Amino acid sequence: MKNFHKIISQILIACAIFFLPVKVFAADIWAAAAQAAGIYAMYKSALTSILRLGNDVNAQMAARRQDIKENGQDKNSLDVKIVDEIMTRLVNDSIYELRVNSLPFVWTVNDSEKFNAACYPMNYISVNRGLVRTLNLNEDEIAAVLAHEMTHGIEQHSAKNYAKAIAQSFGMMMISSQISSANIDWNKLTGMVNYSIAKNITVPSEYEADEGGFFLMTSAGFNPGGGAAAMARMDYYVRYETQDFLEFDPHDKPNEQTLSDHPDTEVREEKLSKLLTDYSFGHVEVKKIERIYKVFIDGEEILTAENRGEIYKNAEKAYFFAGGLAKAFHDYKNFSDWNFRKISGNRTDFLTDDKVYKNLREISFTENLGEKIKFAVENSYKNENPEIRQKYLDEENKRLENWQKIKAETLSAKKIMADRLRINADIYNDYGQGELALKEIERALSAENQENIAECLSIRGRAKAICGDYDGALVDANSAVEQDPKNLYNFLNRADVFHMRGEIEPALNDIAAAIAIDDKVAVSYRLRGDIFDELGEIVKAEENYRICYELAKKNPNSIPKNYLEKIDPEKFEKLNKKNSDEKNSDDKK
Repeated sequence: MKNFHKIISQILIACAIFFLPVKVFAADIWAAAAQAAGIYAMYKSALTSILRLGNDVNAQMAARRQDIKENGQDKNSLDVKIVDEIMTRLVNDSIYELRVNSLPFVWTVNDSEKFNAACYPMNYISVNRGLVRTLNLNEDEIAAVLAHEMTHGIEQHSAKNYAKAIAQSFGMMMISSQISSANIDWNKLTGMVNYSIAKNITVPSEYEADEGGFFLMTSAGFNPGGGAAAMARMDYYVRYETQDFLEFDPHDKPNEQTLSDHPDTEVREEKLSKLLTDYSFGHVEVKKIERIYKVFIDGEEILTAENRGEIYKNAEKAYFFAGGLAKAFHDYKNFSDWNFRKISGNRTDFLTDDKVYKNLREISFTENLGEKIKFAVENSYKNENPEIRQKYLDEENKRLENWQKIKAETLSAKKIMADRLRINADIYNDYGQGELALKEIERALSAENQENIAECLSIRGRAKAICGDYDGALVDANSAVEQDPKNLYNFLNRADVFHMRGEIEPALNDIAAAIAIDDKVAVSYRLRGDIFDELGEIVKAEENYRICYELAKKNPNSIPKNYLEKIDPEKFEKLNKKNSDEKNSDDKK
C-alpha cells in the first residue's frame, strides 16, 4: 500500500538466454581480461546495482510489460496452459530456496517464433511460443529448459552476466543504483546490452544451469531424460531447421568445444545423459553409436531406439525410456518395489501409472520388453554396490543442506532485508498479484529480524482478499489494527479488504482513521476517491483526487485520467501527447 501508484522508471533487463550460440570468454578468462582492461571495478559496481534491481518488484513487472510490448502474448491457450502447469510444478514442487534478495518467479509465454527462453535478473522468465512449439509441447523437455532458466535466476547468473555486459559495453560510464531514463540513453542501451549480454554468458554458468535444472526438474517429478532429449532436439534445430544466422554460430563444429555462450549441444547432451546415469546409481546408460541411440542396464542392451524420421526422435525415445528406468532405480530400494506383473497377452508390465513412466511402459508393451527388463533389473539389485547408491544419496543430502543454509540466511537476514520482503509483498498487492504477495509476506513473517509483524499481517490480509479469501483476509487485517493502531497503513490495508468485501462504510471509516493519523499521505485520498467514484459521487471523488494529486507532487499517474483532465488540463494534454508520440515511435519500429 505504501508503494501504491509509485512512479516506475523505464527499466531495461538483460537475459540469461538458453539457446543461441555466440562466442564468449570463460569465467576466469573474462575476469582476468576485465582486470587488465580496468573494468572489473565497474563490473562489481554494476553488479551491486543489478542485484538491487533484481530485488525490485516494479522492475520485474516492467520487464514483463516490456516483453509483451516487444513480442506480444501467445494467443494459443494450450501453449500457455502447458507452460503455466510446468512452471507451477517447478516453482512449488522443486527442491530449492530463494536468496533473501531474490524475487519469486514470474513468467509469460510471448508470441515470438524463435526457439528461445530467457531469465531476467529479477526472476522474470520469458518463454517464446517458438520454443514450446518446437519442443512439440513435450512437458519434460520444456521442464528441462525452464528449470535451466530458473537455475540462472536462483544462482543469480543473470545479474552477473548483465553486469559484465554493462561494464564491457560502457567502460567508465557510471551505473548508479538510481537507474533511470534521465541519465541513460535507453535505445542505445537496449541494442548494446542485448548484444553484449549474449557474449558474456559463460560456459561454466551454462553447465551449472544444466546441472541445476536437472536436479530441479527431477525433484519435481519430471522425467530425468528431459534435459538430454531437449538438447538433442535443440541440436537438430540449429543444424537443420533455423534460417536465422544469429541463432547458430557456424564456427561451432560437432564435438568441438568452443567458448560459445552455450557450449556445443552434443557436449551438453552428453553431460545431461551422464547426470541421468548417475541419478540411476550407474545402472542406466544411453549410448549414441553412429547416430543410433541405445539404452543399457548395467551393460546389457535393452532398447535400440530406431524411428523413421529425424534423429532427435530416436533420442527422445531413448532418453524418456531410460529416464523412466532411472527414476525407478533412484526411488526404489528393492526389486519388488517395481511390481512386475503379468497382463493380457502374457506380457509383463511393471511400475505405476505415474506419467514419468508412461514412455517406458508404452515402449516396453509395444516391443514386448517386459521380461527382458525384469531380468536385467533383478540382476541389477542383486549385484548393486551399496556404496554407489549411498554416495549419490550423500550428495543429494549435501545439496539439501545447502538449500537449508540459504533458507537460514534468509531467516536471519538483517532488518533492512527483512523489511524489503515486506515491501515487495506490499508492491505485489498493488499490482493485484495476491499469490506472489503471499509468497513474499510469508518469508517476511518468518524473518527473525522482522520488526513490523502487524503491518505484515495487514499486507497478508490484503493479499488474501485479492486471492478471494475474504474471511481469512479480515482476520489478518483486524489483528494488524489491534496490534498496531498507530500505523495508518494497517487501517488502509483493512479499508481495501473491506472494499473488496463490498463493505463500503467500514472501508470509509478506516480511511478516515488513517487520515486522522497523518493527513499528508496521498494514497488515503486516492483510495477514498476510488470508492466515491464507484458510488457515482463525482464531486466527492474529484475532491479526494485533487488532494491526492497535490500530495503526490502533481504526478499525472497518481489519479485517473478522466479526473486529471478536470484537475490539470495542461498536464493531461502533455501526457496524451507523450503517449501518442511513444505509440507512433513503436509503430515505426
